[in-house]
Amino acid sequence: MARAATNRKKLVVTLVAWTIGIVIFFPILWTALTSFKTEAEAVATPPTFLAFHWTLENYTEVQQRSDYFLHFWNSVVISVGSTLLGLLVAVPAAWSMAFVPGKRTRDVLMWMLSTKMLPPVGVLIPIYLLFRDFGLLDSRIGLVIVLTLINLPIIVWMLFTYFREIPGEILEASRMDGAGLRDEILFVLLPMAVPGIASTLLLNIILAWNEAFWTLNLSASQSAPLTAFIASYSSPEGLFYAKLSAASTMAVAPILVLGWFSQKQLVRGLTFGAVK
Repeated sequence: MARAATNRKKLVVTLVAWTIGIVIFFPILWTALTSFKTEAEAVATPPTFLAFHWTLENYTEVQQRSDYFLHFWNSVVISVGSTLLGLLVAVPAAWSMAFVPGKRTRDVLMWMLSTKMLPPVGVLIPIYLLFRDFGLLDSRIGLVIVLTLINLPIIVWMLFTYFREIPGEILEASRMDGAGLRDEILFVLLPMAVPGIASTLLLNIILAWNEAFWTLNLSASQSAPLTAFIASYSSPEGLFYAKLSAASTMAVAPILVLGWFSQKQLVRGLTFGAVK
């Protein structure tokens, strides 16, 4: 009886999980399907799911109108660059907060997290003026800096959480063996926190890849990533849904592939230290 109840519970949980997954994934699937329709079929009522004339003309026109690979390369440089720069700053910060905490460590962490609640538009004008004066507008370096700053609190918090699960006695033993601070971090701490660091890296690459507000306001043509590539298909003449869907599919496909192949690493890192 108990086994039957357990099986029913597993079945219900499985069905609920699949339902939630399908609901979440359906907009992406619909966008991909719309990208293969003509503009007339994209706005047809009632909409067609699979029974339509499949065409690649939207992808051809999108590539002819915009340099997809330039935007793609900009997204790669900006997302990976900002994440690596953030890790370079966050690893020593998280180490000090986890292993040498002070009276205000918790307050500093809460303050860092609270900065994520600040509406970006509230600081747009001063940052825009600073970028203009320092010649950072429409530059990859400028976007790397600003995305590093906005994602740094998340990187520090995640690494702090992972580092706290590592026994401090191991680091003390390495010091007794003569390891300096640099060797302690590079050869003792980081190898033990690889799952957490990997998940932090992957999650922040995704966040930087999807960032639209700052990339749209601080870039023009030379450094515009794929978010600007998508936005370019919203024009005063109206929304060209088929072409917009094609551009969106081309923009999200790389990050979907990355997420699919790294999902085990993400889950392992996000649950690092959760089970004793």
